Amino acid sequence: MVAASALASIRPVIYCVVPEPLADELYDRLNDYYSDDPHVTVIVDRRKKERRDPHAKAGGLREVRDRRRQRITGEFPPIAEG
Repeated sequence: MVAASALASIRPVIYCVVPEPLADELYDRLNDYYSDDPHVTVIVDRRKKERRDPHAKAGGLREVRDRRRQRITGEFPPIAEG
């Protein structure tokens, strides 16, 4: 369980992400616009490609596992009618 004092120090953060091709035009304007709001941070997205390449040979294969306990093999004993 998290202490109440720790929760009080957690503040919401909003990232305003600017695509790199528009950074020259928008970054300074958005940074000035949100300068009075400490919860907003303006950042430039500088990624060049997707991290998860759908054609990559490594990774990409996920194994779906059932975390529930496996059932015991066998059958239930007959129920006596009484």
